[in-house]
Amino acid sequence: MSDTRLLASSGFRLFWASDTVSMTGSYVTMVALQPLVVNVLHATTTEGGLLQAARWLPYLLFGLVAGVLADRYRRKPVLVGADLIRFGLVGLIPLLAAFDRLSMPVLIGLIAVIGTVSLAYDAAHQSILPRLVPKSRLTEANARLGQTDAAAQMVGPALAGGLVQVVGPATAILLDAVSYLASGLLLTRVKVAEHIERPESRHLGRELREGLAWVYRHRVLAPMAYTAHVWFVFNSMVNAVLSFYVLRTLGFDAVALGVITTVGGVGGVLGALLSTRASRVLGAGPTIVVGHWLTPIGYVLIPLSGHGTVGLVLLCAAQFAFGFGLGLDGPPEMAYRQSVTPDRLLGRTNATMRSLNRGAIVLGAPIGGLLADWLGIPAALWIGIAGLTVQAVAITLSPIRTIS
Repeated sequence: MSDTRLLASSGFRLFWASDTVSMTGSYVTMVALQPLVVNVLHATTTEGGLLQAARWLPYLLFGLVAGVLADRYRRKPVLVGADLIRFGLVGLIPLLAAFDRLSMPVLIGLIAVIGTVSLAYDAAHQSILPRLVPKSRLTEANARLGQTDAAAQMVGPALAGGLVQVVGPATAILLDAVSYLASGLLLTRVKVAEHIERPESRHLGRELREGLAWVYRHRVLAPMAYTAHVWFVFNSMVNAVLSFYVLRTLGFDAVALGVITTVGGVGGVLGALLSTRASRVLGAGPTIVVGHWLTPIGYVLIPLSGHGTVGLVLLCAAQFAFGFGLGLDGPPEMAYRQSVTPDRLLGRTNATMRSLNRGAIVLGAPIGGLLADWLGIPAALWIGIAGLTVQAVAITLSPIRTIS
């Protein structure tokens, strides 16, 4: 199946379209939330870290169970239902703000509930793709989805920056709510054959252990999982304070924040475009290694930046390197995981790695916020960068580099 045939598949094409719409709306919210939290609700960096942690806390608490359920039931109804529920929940944010009922505790609670629904969506989302395309084309399919994510990161933040200036950050989030509705409606049209194996008896504990054992006893998946957990801890420390650094310390506005994030999306698009070719020329393992090194290398520019045009350029360069690295290493990592894992274990494998990765944010984001309040934002940034450097070294020395 060539790229042309990949796009000719109506199931994958609709799946891809739903991703495009949903991710664009999500990036609007990602940017619009920052001025809402920093400038409207006047949150501290610790509260900002807690908000980021709340989004991923359900992954830590319920992620493994979600993986079991994703292997027990058809995945398409889960995807559609999750999108429609998130349409209603995200829409509550601008509604509460309009009636002056939005506060940091309320926002943190809402984000935690949205995160719980997103957990179910993600477990099903990563597990349904091998039903839509053959294993031999999973790298290309994941690259296309990676390009969508990166393109959404280009369009969404730029759109958010303008909307925040015109209608305010809370109202701008309405676009995200509408995107979930559109995504859910698109997914209802996806035709996919889902055969679920139903053994005579079910045992939650045994199924959980089976999923964990597959990931953490595998020669390559185990180091892939462990190093990913470390990456998410330290990357979340940086991200927890980045918007405060840009908006409060350096004094840039929401438009500048949108530009910085958009440039990261440009890097992501280019990285995803080159990912398949790099995997063929260098091998999947070396491509993954290179991608992981780009994050700490790019992030070094953040605490070195300052006010004015030069500072903005350095921040954009940092996000470009970060986005390029994610676009480059994401498709071969995901394709390897999907290709070596039996279908009956895909839900548990994806949920195990994704949930514990997101659970790492629950640890890292509050620590980043606390360190920023205690030692200052630059110190918190440098600590995060040091941790990401150690993680890149670990990736370089691990069996991951041997993936062909």
